Amino acid sequence: MSVPQEDVGKRVVQTNSTEHIQGIVERVTYHAEDSGYTVARMKLPSARDLVTIVGSFPEIHAGQTLRLTGYWREHLKYGQQFQVVHAQETKPATLTGLEKYLGSGLIKGIGPVTAKRIVAHFGMDTLDVIEQHSERLSEVPGIAQKRITMIAQAWQAQKAIKEVMIFLQGHKVSTTYAVKIFKHYGDSAIDKVSQNPYQLATDIYGIGFITADTIARSLGIAPDSSFRYQAGILHILQQASDDGHCFLPQTTLVEQVVERLALPDCPVDADKVTSLIAEMTESGQLISQPGYDELAEQTICYAPAFYHTEVALAKRLAGFVQEPIEVDEQRVRRWIDGYTQKKGIQLSEEQRRAVELAASSRMLILTGGPGCGKTFTTRTIVALWKAMGKSIVLAAPTGRAAQRLAEMTGREAKTVHRLLAFDPKTMQFRYNEHNPLEADALVVDETSMLDLFLAHSLVKAISTRAQVLFVGDIDQLPSVGPGMVLRDLITSGRLPVVRLTSIFRQAAESHIVTNAHRINAGQFPHLTPTTKFASSDCLWLEAPEPELGAEGISHLVSHYLPAHGIDAVRQVQVLCPATRGEAGTRNMNTRLQQILNPLKPGGVELTRGGHTLRVGDRVIQQVNDYQREVFNGDLGTITTLNLEDQEVRVRFAEREVSYDYADLSELSLAWAITIHKSQGSEYPIVIIPIFMQHYMLLSRNLIYTGLTRAKKLAILVGPTKAIATAIHRVTDRERYTALANRL
Repeated sequence: MSVPQEDVGKRVVQTNSTEHIQGIVERVTYHAEDSGYTVARMKLPSARDLVTIVGSFPEIHAGQTLRLTGYWREHLKYGQQFQVVHAQETKPATLTGLEKYLGSGLIKGIGPVTAKRIVAHFGMDTLDVIEQHSERLSEVPGIAQKRITMIAQAWQAQKAIKEVMIFLQGHKVSTTYAVKIFKHYGDSAIDKVSQNPYQLATDIYGIGFITADTIARSLGIAPDSSFRYQAGILHILQQASDDGHCFLPQTTLVEQVVERLALPDCPVDADKVTSLIAEMTESGQLISQPGYDELAEQTICYAPAFYHTEVALAKRLAGFVQEPIEVDEQRVRRWIDGYTQKKGIQLSEEQRRAVELAASSRMLILTGGPGCGKTFTTRTIVALWKAMGKSIVLAAPTGRAAQRLAEMTGREAKTVHRLLAFDPKTMQFRYNEHNPLEADALVVDETSMLDLFLAHSLVKAISTRAQVLFVGDIDQLPSVGPGMVLRDLITSGRLPVVRLTSIFRQAAESHIVTNAHRINAGQFPHLTPTTKFASSDCLWLEAPEPELGAEGISHLVSHYLPAHGIDAVRQVQVLCPATRGEAGTRNMNTRLQQILNPLKPGGVELTRGGHTLRVGDRVIQQVNDYQREVFNGDLGTITTLNLEDQEVRVRFAEREVSYDYADLSELSLAWAITIHKSQGSEYPIVIIPIFMQHYMLLSRNLIYTGLTRAKKLAILVGPTKAIATAIHRVTDRERYTALANRL
């Protein structure tokens, strides 16, 4: 067996003789769920001290009794270790082993205390009682019937899951997602995976095409089969949508299929892929058509859902534009004069034009950068609509954006998902073209965040008699999902647009605002070193390398900011360009968790998906979960970790949500999040690492979006070269979308 990658370069001295040892896993020091690489401590019957075992385990937990085959080795840094070549689980041979096994969190409903009681009552017959006569658990004091039912169901489910694990192991794939596969497919899991393993990449969050392809080839699906190529074509289109594209040019699609599906001993035939695209178009699996503008000479390829949604959204929007509104313009102007005089305010020429247009337009777009008065203008338009006797609804794509909209207007605002009332029974929104929203006017804030599908769901639920104000900053990053709806609406020229450009005097005093506008104009910002804290609300910490940047950020949250009276836990958000690297969210979350939420004496923690969770941790939802009504990008705080019931509770705004272990891959630590995920949110203090290691992602609208998330203080961390590179790269138009053309 080769030395694991983690030990390369660390000088390991090993013996050649193979041995067998058997003992109880005392604790798991490290377990990588993707590779299975594990470091654990084991209690051997003959040894006084715990021994370290190292190897690849698809699943391991404290309390397991394992028979291991391998060899002893001497690690010059960590000492003696047993390198595992083969592992076999056996039933616990001692009462202590039984207690640890049952209390390890393996079975929902049994924690350490309950395990101790059960084993004390049944002794070595405990496992037989649970499996064959679970009703006898009522003999144990303190175990109610509800918990007995939970334990019995969990035991059976665990047995079924093990079958799935063994099946997947046999086909060379990590069993990280076995629980989710079983939960999704139930008893038919093995049949479903056998029939079409590629469906896993669509159905199971976290499983990608590569994993599905590994299973497929292990099941005997030929690497050059049409079945594999077709799955690859659909996969490439899905990946393109993850990058914001609604379609791909056929030449690009073929190139990427040829590149990504090729194996060392089996290149991909481009002509065969082209023929399959034609066949899939004929059968309706794809939709191909002539392109637009610079793609006019090419064929473009859509997954059907993207094509039909784009066409339907364009048709619905065009219908709105054609519906005129008759208003008394003189009366509107008189109202504006009276309102501004009464409030003691003054509208700029741009703002006044926006308010006047809002009275007579079916749809109006209001855009502009920070400090230009979007909030003030929106509030005035809402007041005008109210004076006109209209019923008004306010919405935004995220919970935080909705909360901000409510605060600035003094009226209730909802997320788009909650406004449209998702029904888990039908898996659809209750409000649609057949059951439109009962509102005369609608304000949609942070419109740059609307992707193709959410925009379509919203627009088709708006009555054709209603008026709509789309508010957003066109210079921010486009939506996380496919499309760039706000930019396409503006580019089409079919909707009236007011762009606010004048920075108001009070806003101009903020270096965050003035630097954001400088960045937007392609100019380098005026940065103040962190040594001059009181001189600016936009500071810079120079760090030539990402490692030093990560250390610098750690110092900012642990010493620098607290020394200036700032509560880093409540007020600071680190925003990174990417997840990987020393200055990426993964590494920064590990560092920041240790500083801001270390494990307290007597506290509990849970390691899942490569990261550790604790009560008090800030977390982010990674995927739309309509059942729980939490959505991609929602931030929450862990309030409960119940190891016995295998439940994690998270508070999002004013609502608490429960997760079981199988769904924890939906959550990730959020002491640091990507700039993309921060859209629609504001934070008192923002720290943004900008380094060349994220060169491919650096762009003007990335740094602009990150900077404009800060309300009170922004700190850029990194070398001037990386900041300048980001400012000079304009990548916001590099998405394949045809909505503007269809309009």
